[in-house]
Amino acid sequence: MTGHLDIDLTALAANWRTLAAMNKGETAAVVKADAYGLGAARVAPVLEAAGCKTFFTAHLAEAVALRAVLPQARILALNGLVPHAAADFVAHGITPILSSLKEIMLWRAEARGLERLLPAFLHVETGLNRLALPQREFASLREDPTLLEGITISTVMTHLITAETPEDDRNPRQRAALLDMAAHFPGARRSLCNSPGMFLGPDYHFDLTRPGAALYGLNTSPAQPAPMRPVVRLSAPVLQIREIQQGEGVGYGGSWVAQRPSRIATVGVGYGDGLLRALSNNGNAYFDDCPVPLVGRVSMDLATFDVTDIPANPGDMLVLLDSRHGADDLAREGGTIGYEILTSLGRRYQRRYIGA
Repeated sequence: MTGHLDIDLTALAANWRTLAAMNKGETAAVVKADAYGLGAARVAPVLEAAGCKTFFTAHLAEAVALRAVLPQARILALNGLVPHAAADFVAHGITPILSSLKEIMLWRAEARGLERLLPAFLHVETGLNRLALPQREFASLREDPTLLEGITISTVMTHLITAETPEDDRNPRQRAALLDMAAHFPGARRSLCNSPGMFLGPDYHFDLTRPGAALYGLNTSPAQPAPMRPVVRLSAPVLQIREIQQGEGVGYGGSWVAQRPSRIATVGVGYGDGLLRALSNNGNAYFDDCPVPLVGRVSMDLATFDVTDIPANPGDMLVLLDSRHGADDLAREGGTIGYEILTSLGRRYQRRYIGA
């Protein structure tokens, strides 16, 4: 018996509409990593039907797969233009996000070969020091505009470092840096906000926002209540109940020892399904309205819960994720973030898409 993963597409669409209503510019959707593990082929058409016109993936392969289900949408690949891939970007109508002079040269060469203008986003460095055009290379663009011949920069973007902390002074510094660099491209739109950035207020929204995690029900701004609806419900069947005596251990290494006669429920979900090993002796599930502690180490395919005080039996379902105990809560128990919980969900669950 495998776990059940329910994905509420109606809640997903409602979350996009909530975010879109927060700003006057365009609201895109980030659907990288297979829509944060929830299935881009099912998620993206629902978002498009809700009104979304622009979608971000990470890799070209993700973008090409998405094109098959969204033939009319604007699709971009955040990880940029790798060598020998320019023709594939053109063939599938994928817009690259250029973050180095090398990528700019590759895209310019493709435009020359086709003898036509090609669109692109320009990703500029404002402090994250990851993928983005470094300041010295941006200076080269200012000094030699011919480097962009054949390329239409439709949007200048950057990525916030600490948007989940509104009082951090790096937020206004990044905003100012984006404005300064975008001023060199008068006709281009500006894009700054990820999910937490959207809650910094309208001064940060500009022309295009790029929410991802918030679409899927995560609270990306812990300083304030999350207006997002939960999207995921995960439950797992009890395979067996084991009665053990005080002093007996449970699981590999016997890291949990019963302090009283106990009933231990083994469920068919483990770290092979995204229930992180770091949750060992620290996670929780629910049976009806009762919290149930995870005891012992999480193994690849199984986890164990203390059901001594509840009437659980083999075949009953323990709820691991829902509106009471979401991905953010499970993440705190495992010392990580909700993003990792969602993107780690495995392929063995029986998936059910609800609504929309």
